[in-house]
Order: sequence, then structure tokens, then C-alpha cells
Amino acid sequence: MIKFLIEKEFKQLLRNSFLPKMIFIFPCMIMILMPWAANLEIKNINLNIVDNDHSVLSRRLVDKIGASTYFRTTALPDTYNDGLEGVEVGTADIILEIPRDFEKDWVHGKSPRLLIAANAVNGTKGGLGSSYLSSIISDYTRELQVESPTHGMHSGRALPKMGITTQNLFNPNLNYKLFMVPALMVMLLTMICGFLPALNVVGEKEAGTIEQINVTPVGKFTFILAKLIPYWLIGYMVLTICFFLAWLLYGILPAGHFLTIYLFSMVFLLVVSGFGLVISNHSATLQQAMFVMWFFMLILILMSGLFTPIHSMPQWAQLIAALNPLKYFVEVMRTIYLRGGGFTDLLPQLGTLLVFAAFFNLWAVKSYRKSS
Repeated sequence: MIKFLIEKEFKQLLRNSFLPKMIFIFPCMIMILMPWAANLEIKNINLNIVDNDHSVLSRRLVDKIGASTYFRTTALPDTYNDGLEGVEVGTADIILEIPRDFEKDWVHGKSPRLLIAANAVNGTKGGLGSSYLSSIISDYTRELQVESPTHGMHSGRALPKMGITTQNLFNPNLNYKLFMVPALMVMLLTMICGFLPALNVVGEKEAGTIEQINVTPVGKFTFILAKLIPYWLIGYMVLTICFFLAWLLYGILPAGHFLTIYLFSMVFLLVVSGFGLVISNHSATLQQAMFVMWFFMLILILMSGLFTPIHSMPQWAQLIAALNPLKYFVEVMRTIYLRGGGFTDLLPQLGTLLVFAAFFNLWAVKSYRKSS
């Protein structure tokens, strides 16, 4: 029986078309949320400082950086490798390593070299964060020069300057496409596999075909499953096309495995298609379903970290973003594409997506009212 239901769904999909329309509430919500959520100024950058010198000058530099509003010192690891683990797990964005003979080199007129290692998965955040940190270090250098008794001369020589070496981790060339393309795949899956189910059941309500289904012995679970399977297949086809275009047009291939992406996309498709069916079950007309779905799409996309870092949003916006399933799948795609993360690295995101999938699909089955 489910075979014929799926065949019916595919035939119906070929006849479906929708034209989203803009109404007053949509630009209002954009104007309210965009100045807060889409903040292009990078703040609250998580910083790990590796102080190998533990001198007076190095501690003053650590305190000066900590006083900045742009950085948040999350840890003071003992070694660079310990700090790098914070970048890999996502608790740090930038590592500053102070060399062992930092104060000694400065006093003897040598130029100490500091290392800035930035997580360039988000090229904008990594580049601006490194620039901010370099500016603070340069300002600290000028302070030390002014404090010198000779005001710029040290034993007949000019006071040294601190050299800085910057490394852009995971995205050496700060290629913005490498940051955006994986997230755009998430947006496409959401739009296609979220919108179409939202218009499905309510379309049958308006056409009158839903009444014919209701008087058959088809159960609610079988009916919902037949509605979802076509969109899962469409989602996989769209994702495969996106992989091909990313490679063909931009030369972008994931650092991780395709199978990991397909596995997580299976769960994510369950989330968005179930969410679409929930809206469809609670909508009386196609117009209502389109308006409601478009409203949620705008909010979910803006609050997913697609364009702007979630850490730069206000605290209340970050709490809202934690309830957004797109946020977790965007993290999955960028982790696999840029950092080569594996299945075990993404277990927290997998658990959250499974909770969303179970919630929305159980809601979809429960909210479908079948009268036999």
C-alpha cells in the first residue's frame, strides 16, 4: 500500500507550485532582528593564551588583552598543543603563544616573536580577530617604548619591536566561499524539504483528495511516512547536486567523508520535513501554510550562524539560536568540510538533531486528524 501512496506523492509533487508572497510581518521581523542578530562587528572572541615566559612583561600583556571588549580569555594552557585542542573542540577561536624568553629578549634589544593561530573556519572572524590582537600587541609595544628611560633608545640602539607570526587554521587563504558553501547547502535543504511538505497536506485539503485517504484503512503513521519518503529522496538528490557544483565551480571538497555528511543529512531531513508536515497539519489553506513557513524560514536562517557568528549575538539571541536545528547542521557541515571532523566529533550535534527529529515527527503523526 505504501508503494502506491509514494507513487501518488511523486505525481502530486510534479503538479505542485507555489509563489511565496511578502506581507507586512516579514519586513517587520527582519528590521527587528537584523540589527541584533546580523551584527557584522566581531566581538566575544574566545582566546587561549599560552604564556611560556611567565614574566612581568608577559603578564602585563595578558592583562591588557583581557581588558579588551573584543576578546574573552577562556583558558591559559601550558602548551600550544593544549591550546590547539580548545580550537578543535570549539572552545577557542584564537591562540596567542608568548615565547619563553619574551622579557629577556626585549630587555637585551632583541625582537621577541609572538604566534597568533586563528581558527579560519570563519574567515571573517579569524581575520578580524587576528587584526584586533595584532593592534593590541602593537599598542603594548609603544607603551613599553615610552616607559623606557631613553624614550626609544636602548643602550644606543632603537628598542626592538615584537614580531608576530599569524597562522590561519583550516582555511589558510581565508577563502570566504569555503565558509559559505557548506552553510548554503543547509539553507537549500531547509527551503526545499521544509517548504514542500508544508504545502502537501494542506494542498490535498483544498483539492478534496484528503477525504478519500481518510476513509481508507491507511494508518496515520503509514500516511505520514509516505509523505516524508519522497522529500528525503529529493533532499539527497539536491545535496548530491550541491556537492558536484561545489567541486565544479569552486574546487571545494570536504576534508571529511561524504558518508558522514549523508548520515547527518538523513537526520536533518527528518527534522525539516517533519517540521513542514506539522505546519501543514495545522494550516487550513495553502496561503496560510506558505506565510507561516516563510515566517519560520526567515527566523531559522537568520539565527543559524549562516551569515554572522552566533557568539557575536546578544545573550538572549544565543538562547533562541540554541533552539534552532539549522544551527547544529550548519556546524556539522562546516566541521566536516573545513576541519575534517568525524562522527565522534559531532556526537553532541547528532544527539540534538535526533531530539528535534523525534519531536517534530511525533508531533506530525499526532496532529494529523484522520476520520475513518
